[in-house]
Amino acid sequence: MDWDLTSYFNDFAAYESFLGELEVDCRRLLTSLSSVPPLSPVTEATWAGAIDHYENTLARFSHASSYVGCLASAEAQVDRHQQAEARIARAGAELSKLSLEFVRALRGVDDATFESFASRPAVLSARPALERWRREGAHTMSSELEALAADLGNDGVHAWGRLYNRLSSDLTFTMAWPDGRRDVLPVSQRRSIMASPDRAVRLAAFRGGNEAWARTSDVCGAALNHIAGTRLTLDARRKRPSAVHAALEQAAISEATLDAMMAAVAGGASVARKVLSLKAKAMGRTSLAWCDLEAPFEIGTPEAPIPWDEACARVSRSFHRASPELGGYFDHTVARRWIDFAPRAGKRPGAFCTSSEVTDETRIYMTYQGTAGDVSTLAHEAGHAFHAEAMRGIRPLARQYPMTLAESASTFGELLLADGLRKEGIIDDAGRARMLGDGLGDAVAFLLDIPVRFLFERAFYEERRKGEVPVARISELMSTAQRRVVGTVLEEGGDDPLFWASKLHFFLTDISFYNFPYTFGFLLSRALFQRYQEEGPSFMPKWVAFLRETGNAEAHVVAATTLGENLESEAFWRRAIESLEPDLAELEALAPKVFHTSK
Repeated sequence: MDWDLTSYFNDFAAYESFLGELEVDCRRLLTSLSSVPPLSPVTEATWAGAIDHYENTLARFSHASSYVGCLASAEAQVDRHQQAEARIARAGAELSKLSLEFVRALRGVDDATFESFASRPAVLSARPALERWRREGAHTMSSELEALAADLGNDGVHAWGRLYNRLSSDLTFTMAWPDGRRDVLPVSQRRSIMASPDRAVRLAAFRGGNEAWARTSDVCGAALNHIAGTRLTLDARRKRPSAVHAALEQAAISEATLDAMMAAVAGGASVARKVLSLKAKAMGRTSLAWCDLEAPFEIGTPEAPIPWDEACARVSRSFHRASPELGGYFDHTVARRWIDFAPRAGKRPGAFCTSSEVTDETRIYMTYQGTAGDVSTLAHEAGHAFHAEAMRGIRPLARQYPMTLAESASTFGELLLADGLRKEGIIDDAGRARMLGDGLGDAVAFLLDIPVRFLFERAFYEERRKGEVPVARISELMSTAQRRVVGTVLEEGGDDPLFWASKLHFFLTDISFYNFPYTFGFLLSRALFQRYQEEGPSFMPKWVAFLRETGNAEAHVVAATTLGENLESEAFWRRAIESLEPDLAELEALAPKVFHTSK
């Protein structure tokens, strides 16, 4: 592994000892709380003390689960790591039982009793979490049933997720290179290859990968059906009005916010389709396949692979221009070896940032293969890392920010990278066009790709209510969503019916409808970036203040109180989408100079 994990634990035995103590403490606290009556003037002091013990447990669990997540992702084929992942999942189930005790304590409590409790000095800064638990009380089963669901989940819904993780980490595909070479590669490397400027390479990776996913589609289909079936059963028991209801709570956004954003996206998708049409023109084509969506524009001579050290330098320079605090933290992350980046067999696909609330450290995981997109991924994950750093010192219950606001920090990092590289003033027309193309490629992802995933998942859950959905039908739902959103620029037969199988996000068991927060974060970041461009570096302290508050309220409340923005207005989201139009116009103007087909 590239990263240094010794500050977590000196060795695996130390981790096991730590987790053993955590498991014992968690059981003791659960036993103690289960006998305490719900919140009242008599039990107020007891529950206040329990919050302190719970937060200590929560912080230690974040430390242990972050460590295991690092090991299991970077060395997925090590049996010990797989077993540790299963054990940490069991510990997580016990921890969820503890939170249910607080839900029980607050369920049905009158306003006066709640206000008295939430106003206690030791509890006051945890009020948002208390309000969340109080709301959850309306959508929970009895404590006994919730505890049973948590126990069964470890060998049920979460086991299906772990099965998919193991399958995807072991899966390989045959890469038939255009020059006749044939390599057997981990499927984790497929996405980067499909970002190649050579369409023949992209098509080969796409076909080889889908042959591999087709061989495992029955298992993937079973996992997807059982994950969704479990959720739907529990949703019905918890009286949730829709499949997306829990996702809204997890994302900490109002239904009005999601509706406003999706309405703006539907109305503004034409901008992203124009980007695809321009990309097709650059390729000498009139339409594109799904596997072309992440391809770079064919501009001038393809860039040589970017060495890892240069990737870090690019991110560092761009971050320092915006904020010495942000740039310094990124440099610290690189210097301390907190990033696992090298491609190798046995790594899981994807990229993530994880953090410990015990050491206040972060770790970044990715597979770096030298593309400009990989550099952008580094800036993206570094944005996540700085978000965690911005919340240093805040109590654990006020640090549980939702994905919607998490993605705003990461995507903002990507925008700062692009802006910093532009301002260096050393790029020619082709380089400028590539950067514009990369940014507009993100628009394609977040205004077309992510909405496809949302529409697919919503349609799949509606059909899953009636029974298990066959693999062929799952693939049909995916193709239908792709054609509906992308429109006529998607070439005939160019859809990817097995995209559902290859996308890890559909198989995450701790969160449903994982994808729409990315569009939320992309558009929110563009709106914040407009503010940064208008106000300059003086905006950055406001951005940091915004990040620090992200665990304290729903997204629209945080944005209103720290930035004065209204996220429940479609106009807010439309402005963010419209900010793409000048970039598109500039790229169109550069096209005759730099596109291959213009020569």
